[in-house]
Amino acid sequence: MSIETAIGALSNRHFQVHHFAERTDAVNYLKNEIRDQTVGFGGSSTVDELGLYEILGEQNTVFWHWRSTEPSTIENANHADVYICSANAIAETGEIVNIDGRGNRLSSLSFGPGKRVIIVAGRNKLCADLDAAIHRARNVAAPKNAQRFPVKTPCKIDGVCHDCSSPDRICNGMLILWGPMTGTTTEIILIDEDLGY
Repeated sequence: MSIETAIGALSNRHFQVHHFAERTDAVNYLKNEIRDQTVGFGGSSTVDELGLYEILGEQNTVFWHWRSTEPSTIENANHADVYICSANAIAETGEIVNIDGRGNRLSSLSFGPGKRVIIVAGRNKLCADLDAAIHRARNVAAPKNAQRFPVKTPCKIDGVCHDCSSPDRICNGMLILWGPMTGTTTEIILIDEDLGY
């Protein structure tokens, strides 16, 4: 997959795109950009691998349900000045695909944050086109996500989406961003490393 092609397509769709060769450079960029603000995080192995909760927590008020069991954490994250998550897939044609079970990440990506949405993704999230991005979200990211939880879904066993009717299903909604939502600045941080799933 070509990061350069994706950057061009994302830029043409009016996303703000920043490309970094290494994760350290991306983390330093975010650390310098985000100060004295509220920051919400969506569930993301990429965010976890980068240590963004801890690093940005040094200079900001941070909210992440992976780190806090306070009932207000998800709501506070949704209404933060900055919302940070990853993508399940990014098409080289510029679409961004995410699947969610609860909906907190999808709602925050589409409406909620006060100022900025930042999507951090490694090169492994890039796909040739929208169909491939949807396939990746359903058959790579979602099954691996299911494996983190004590759920009984067929994808957890064989790594393939069955569009199941399991009561434990964790992929209840999908959001495709064709561009930034009106009134929201959406930044894409592309890192030339494999991150998350």
